[in-house]
Amino acid sequence: MFETAFSQISLIFLLAAIVGFGAKLLKQPVIVSYIFVGILLGPSFFDLVAYEDEIELLAKLGIAILLFLVGLKLDIGLIRSTGLVALLTGVGQVVFTSIIGYFIVIALGFDVVSALYIAVALTFSSTIIIVKLLSDKREIDQLHGQIAVGFLIVQDILVVVAMVVIVTIGSPNSTDSPPQALLITFISSLVFLLAVAVLSKFVLPRLLDWLSSSQELTLLFGVGWAMSLAAVSAGLGLSMEIGAFVAGVALASTQYRESISAKMISLRDVLILFFFIQLGSSLTFADAIDQLVPAIILSAFILIGNPIIVLIIMGLMGYRAKVSFKAGLAVAQISEFSLILIALGYSLGQVDEAVLSLVTVIGIITITLSTYLILYSDPIYNKLAPALKIFERKKPESSVNEENQEVRYDAIVVGAGRLGGSVVSGLLSKGGQLLVVDQSAEALKKIRERNCTVLFGDINDPEFASSLPLHEADAVICTAQERATNLNLALMLERYEFHGEICLTAMDDQTAKLFQERDNVTVIRPLKMAANSIVDSLPGLRKRD
Repeated sequence: MFETAFSQISLIFLLAAIVGFGAKLLKQPVIVSYIFVGILLGPSFFDLVAYEDEIELLAKLGIAILLFLVGLKLDIGLIRSTGLVALLTGVGQVVFTSIIGYFIVIALGFDVVSALYIAVALTFSSTIIIVKLLSDKREIDQLHGQIAVGFLIVQDILVVVAMVVIVTIGSPNSTDSPPQALLITFISSLVFLLAVAVLSKFVLPRLLDWLSSSQELTLLFGVGWAMSLAAVSAGLGLSMEIGAFVAGVALASTQYRESISAKMISLRDVLILFFFIQLGSSLTFADAIDQLVPAIILSAFILIGNPIIVLIIMGLMGYRAKVSFKAGLAVAQISEFSLILIALGYSLGQVDEAVLSLVTVIGIITITLSTYLILYSDPIYNKLAPALKIFERKKPESSVNEENQEVRYDAIVVGAGRLGGSVVSGLLSKGGQLLVVDQSAEALKKIRERNCTVLFGDINDPEFASSLPLHEADAVICTAQERATNLNLALMLERYEFHGEICLTAMDDQTAKLFQERDNVTVIRPLKMAANSIVDSLPGLRKRD
């Protein structure tokens, strides 16, 4: 046994890195490796979890950061851009999965309360895993990727609502009847949301404008804001998860959301490890074995039934089978929120360890297998295409069959300084649709006044760079003068297989020669252009010509 919490946490990180390496070799999400680390450290194997209070605290911090980032990504505009399909598919899949799942769980011999928890847990899919897989495949900007992200956002909203209801009517300390408790929670939530909305409208944008000059302060503010609202929400009886989610939503409409998200993703990945350690260490091998048959049955329902539900709904709406099938694979697994939901019920004493073990095993099975389904979706569809045509109208609606309905940018301009501002002015004068990226709030403010889309962030940050809508742009223009920035951008565009026009800025001949060796690259030479302009403007030289 460990003498200090520090030594135990050190082992956890080491073991997580080792198991995570194995997950990477198997092309599995790191979440699966986290669960296995928890199981290995739990009573079924090494029984090495001693400092439970410290791990629980870190787990709560991880959940708060996770929900904050989910709220931060809440893009209502995305739901609008994919029409009704995101809303109808998201709600429809949750309703059908929960109803059918409930009767399957009841048939497996579980009581009503456990069946309700399990059925609801089966409905939610992992936004984190799906977005990562689709981004890696460069399909996040395709129609099926946009629809999948849209209905995953709907699911995220519904799971937050479910947690509010569970905490409200399930708290052992509540003396009110369920209707009274829900009414009190509704009023408290309304006041809480109104206060946050006022801050979001009048205070946070100005505060972030001031903080944006310091990367450290921006990160510190993001963490502090998420934790503060989580604590306030818990004090109001709404649970800290709700407050963290609302904290993210409050910043989702600002130009800083991608930058804050990029800074906090690594923190989330580290801290959420402890939730899965806590979860895995609470399982016993006997419980997992006892629940193996129900887990296999319910996993088959998730892996097969959920995509079929999406195929039916999208097919009725006029989408082609290929788009519906590839979007449907996004719901062929349960979410980390499913595990958080069950853990919440377990902490309230409403479900037992058997249910916790069952849902965890289902999570391991479905996340593992659905990852391969998404990675190899095209060859799988090619084999199943004839059978999947039954889910497609004889005459699919033409308005929903294009793979690229997203609003495209003529160019993404990196840098909003003097050169960038001039480039933006020239492109706007020709009617260009632009996205301008910079880490100067003041520069972006001037650009935004021209009704131009702007995004605050550091292009040298890999997480931020990966969030750019590259496959919605015809060109990427970098007006930053730093050689490293231009080179990093070039390497990133190559990694993400960007095939549009690329313009890079070079301040010297050596850098220009380096950039010219790359395909599809136009080199911008500001100093040479300025020198030529000066020479051409001299009256004496013009007369000699």
